[in-house]
Amino acid sequence: MSTNRRVPRVGTDLAKAHNVMHANRDDQQRKLYLEDLRVGLRFTSGSHKVDERQIRLFASAFDPQAFHLHEEAARASFFGGLAASCWHTAAITTRLNVSGGLPIAGGIVGLGGEVSWPKATRPGDVLHVESEIVAVVPSRSWPDRGTVAVRIQTFNQRGEMVQSATMTLVVPRYASTAHVPVQHRT
Repeated sequence: MSTNRRVPRVGTDLAKAHNVMHANRDDQQRKLYLEDLRVGLRFTSGSHKVDERQIRLFASAFDPQAFHLHEEAARASFFGGLAASCWHTAAITTRLNVSGGLPIAGGIVGLGGEVSWPKATRPGDVLHVESEIVAVVPSRSWPDRGTVAVRIQTFNQRGEMVQSATMTLVVPRYASTAHVPVQHRT
């Protein structure tokens, strides 16, 4: 049985719905290796404005629950109004970090972690991410890499936390000692 229901072209439609992200860095920002990172180092991303269209597009493709899709059903739900999927918030968080909020060499490669969503993301919210290195561990079995634990917190324009995560990431080391690590300002 076939249907003629339009399936959103997620990549294209979400890209169109996506507002310009204002990362506080330029495209040539230096990527950081394990030797460059230290506990307490902080990063702040650019911002992203969430709208109803984005919430509905993401939900229709990946989390089709009524409180993400229909205003009336959302008002009668636990949320009391339209709310973004927690996975939509996680995807925006990742995008903000990849776009300059967390400049890790080799990309943001996760091994695992814990995540929570203490407050719903709503239409009109402007999100940004604040990340802090909480552990740096060189690998004993893989000399070309190590792991970094990062506390990643996503906030809306009112300073309310909408996502909190502590993630363990794989981070490459410099290929040789000929490279000089980034000098940190004190």
